[in-house]
Amino acid sequence: MRTLFFALTAGLSLAAGAAAAEDLRIALIYGRTGPLEAYAKQTETGLRMGFEYATKGSMKIDGRNILIVTKDDQSKPDLARTALQEAYEDDHADIAIGTTSSAAALAMLPVAQDEKKVLIVEPAVADQITGDKWNRYIFRTARNSSQDAISNALAIGKPGVTVATLAQDYAFGRDGVAAFKEALAKTGATLVDEEYAPISTTDFTAPAQRLFDALKDKPGRKIIWVIWAGAGDPLTKLQDMDPKRFGIELSTGGNILPALAAYKRLPGMEGATYYYYDIPKNPVNDWLVAEHEKRFNAPPDFFTAGGFSAAMAVVTAVEKAKSTDTEKLISAMEGMEFDTPKGKMIFRKEDHQALQSMYGFRVKADTSTPWAQLVLTKELKIEDMQVPIRNKR
Repeated sequence: MRTLFFALTAGLSLAAGAAAAEDLRIALIYGRTGPLEAYAKQTETGLRMGFEYATKGSMKIDGRNILIVTKDDQSKPDLARTALQEAYEDDHADIAIGTTSSAAALAMLPVAQDEKKVLIVEPAVADQITGDKWNRYIFRTARNSSQDAISNALAIGKPGVTVATLAQDYAFGRDGVAAFKEALAKTGATLVDEEYAPISTTDFTAPAQRLFDALKDKPGRKIIWVIWAGAGDPLTKLQDMDPKRFGIELSTGGNILPALAAYKRLPGMEGATYYYYDIPKNPVNDWLVAEHEKRFNAPPDFFTAGGFSAAMAVVTAVEKAKSTDTEKLISAMEGMEFDTPKGKMIFRKEDHQALQSMYGFRVKADTSTPWAQLVLTKELKIEDMQVPIRNKR
C-alpha cells in the first residue's frame, strides 16, 4: 500500500507539473519603483489590457492560460539583469518583456542570448538595444531613439532653423541626440550645441545659459530641443529663464499626461510624439480609450499604449508559431505584422525593431483638460521615415 501511495502521489505531482507547464508564462521586468515608476505602471496596465483585448477576454492563447510574473528592477542595470535571469530559470518564463530604463534594458540583452529566450523590449528606447548591443533574441515594440529623433527633426527642422539640444547624460539621452543630429542634418537645419545633464538634475541654470549663448546671436528661427525622461522638468525651468528674450523657442517630444501639464505654458510648440490617446483612429485604440476611461476615469497614457502593443505582439507571435519554442517564435516574429493602438507595427527582420507611425503635433492649451492637448499636424507613417539599421548582423 505504501508503494502504491507513493506511486499515486508521484503521479499526481507529475500531473500537476504538466498542468502548470501548460500556462503561458510571461515575465514583465520593469522599474516599478524608482525614477521611472510612472512609466512602468502604465506599461503594466497596458500589457494586461492588451492581453485582454487580444484574447477577447479569455486570457488564453491556444488553450494556455496567460500567467504574468512581474519583477521590479528599480531601473537599476544589475537588478534588471538578475531579474531576467530569475524569470527564465526560476519562473520558467516563455517570453520576457521589459524594461523601463534603457541602461537596465541594455544589461538584460546578454541574458536573453545566454538563455536563448525571446525578450521583447518595452518601453526602453536607446538605439543600442536594436543597434550594436543587439542579439537575435531581442525584439522591440517600443520606438527607438532614431524614430523619436527622425520624427522630431521632421517636425521642426527646415533650412534656416538653428537648433541646440538638452538631454540626460546616459544611453537614452546620448543615443537620442546622436540620432536627432543625424536626422536634422537631412532637413537643412543647423545644430550648434549639445548639452548633457545628470539624470537627477533639477537646476538647469548652467546648461541653459550655455544653450542661450550658443543660439542668441543666430539669425532666423532658433530652437532648443529637449529630450528628457522622468523628473526634473527642464521645459518649465528653461521657460522660467525667458528664452523668448533671445527669440528662442522650445521643442520636445511627447510625454505622459502629467508631464504635458507643463506644455500648457507653451501653446503652439511643435514636436513629435510616439502616442497621444486622441490621435490614432483605429478599432484597437477606440477600445483602449473607451475601456481605460471607464475603468480609471482617465484616458490611456503614453506607455499604456506600449504595454498594450507588447501584448498584441506576444499573442500574434504565439498564435502564428503555434508554439513558445524560441526558434519557432523568432521565425514567426521576423517580418511579423501586428495590430496596436497606433495601428500596424512590423518587426523588421534585420534588427527586430518595430516599425510604426509617429505623430507630428502642435500644443493646444485647452482649459478642458489639466494637460496640454496635442493636435496632430502630420502622421509620419512607416514609409515616411527611413529608420537606420544600426546593428552588425
